[in-house]
Amino acid sequence: MADIKTTDSPNPDTRQEFPEVKGKIVEMVELTAEPDYFGISIRFDDKTGLAFSFEPCIFAVPTYADWTSGEEKFIKEYRPVRSTMLRE
Repeated sequence: MADIKTTDSPNPDTRQEFPEVKGKIVEMVELTAEPDYFGISIRFDDKTGLAFSFEPCIFAVPTYADWTSGEEKFIKEYRPVRSTMLRE
């Protein structure tokens, strides 16, 4: 497939650690799945908390191909299209 050249950030973070919560005692974990909010909240016995907000999104990579030989031969790969997110 053709290389994609975009102006988007090259490699988004796929892993992150949270050293501030190491060794803390968890008091409560709450999962919220509402139509306008998806998240996980972790509260600790020292009255601090760590929360994760999730946003569903769509990421599409359009391609144009030739099938005359019976097999797909890529002619062009377009720039990816993605849905907007609330926190960008």
